[in-house]
Amino acid sequence: MNFLSKYLVLLALLAAAPFAVLSPFVTHIGVMIGIYTTLALSMNLMLRIGQISFAHGAFMGLGAYGSALMMMRLDLPFAVAFFAAALGVTLLAWLVGILFLRIRGVYFVLLTFAFGEIIVLTFVEWVSLFGGSGGLPGVPSPTLFGYAISGREAFYLLSLALAAFAYASVRAIYRTELGGVITSLDENEALTRSLGIDSRRYRLLTFCYSAFLAGMAGALYGHYLTLVTPEDYGFWVPVNLVMMNVIGGIASPIGSVLGALLLVPLPELLRDAKQYQMLLYGIVLIFFLLFMPDGVHGLINKLKGRLTGREISR
Repeated sequence: MNFLSKYLVLLALLAAAPFAVLSPFVTHIGVMIGIYTTLALSMNLMLRIGQISFAHGAFMGLGAYGSALMMMRLDLPFAVAFFAAALGVTLLAWLVGILFLRIRGVYFVLLTFAFGEIIVLTFVEWVSLFGGSGGLPGVPSPTLFGYAISGREAFYLLSLALAAFAYASVRAIYRTELGGVITSLDENEALTRSLGIDSRRYRLLTFCYSAFLAGMAGALYGHYLTLVTPEDYGFWVPVNLVMMNVIGGIASPIGSVLGALLLVPLPELLRDAKQYQMLLYGIVLIFFLLFMPDGVHGLINKLKGRLTGREISR
C-alpha cells in the first residue's frame, strides 16, 4: 500500500472516529488537535530553516480576528472571510519578513516576540475594532455550500481537513527541491549561498507559508469557540508549538502531528492541577531535550531500525 492509499485510509478512519466514540469531550479534543496540528506544522517550517518565530501567536490571532470581523462587519461568506484572513496574514508576514529575516538567531526571536506582543496589545487597546480584553463574542458559525456548521462533529471534520492539507503540503514541500534548500539553510547556509541560491528569498517564502497556515488555523479556532479574545494568542502559543515539535520530532512533519496528539490533551487532563501545568511542561521539555532529542518519531524510527536491522529513513 503506497503513501496515498495509507493516507486516505487513515483520514477515513479519523473522520469516522467522533461518530463511533459519541463523546463531546473527545470530539472537542479532536478539534483542538486538528487545529494545533496545523499550527505545529507551521512552526516546523520555521524550525527547519533554523529559526524560532514568536510571531505565530499573533498570526493565529490575526487570522481569528480577521475572519470574524469580515463576517460580522462586512457580512462576507465564511469561505471568503477565512481565506481572505489567511492571505492578509501572509501579506503581513511578507512585509515584516523582509525586515526581520535579515537577522538570525536570538535577535530574530526577540524581534518576533516584540511583534507578537505589539499585535496582542493592539487587540486589547483598539476596543472599537477588536473589542478590548473582552474580545469579540458571538462570532458567526461557518456556512459551507448552504449548510451551517455548528456541531462539534462538523468542526472536527473541518479541523481534520485543515490538518490533512497542512500535513500533505508541508510533506510535499520537504520532498521537493525547495525542501532541500530549506533544510540546507539551517545545516550549511554558507554552502547554499556559494551555489548561487538566494537564501533570504527562500527564508521569506517559508516564513510566509508558515504564517498562512497559522492564519487559517486561527480563523477556524475563532469560529469554533465563537469568541475571539487577545489572551488566546500570546506568548504561550509559540512556546507550545515549539514544544510539540521537540516532543514529536523536528526532523519530519509527522513529528508535529505526534507532538500535537501528545500535548493538546494535557491541559484538559490536568484541569484539576492547573498550577502544576507549566512545571510539568518544563520537566517534559527538559527530558526530551536531554534524552530524546529526536522526539517520539525519532524513537519510533530507532526501534523500527533495531527490529528490521536497518536504519529507517526520515
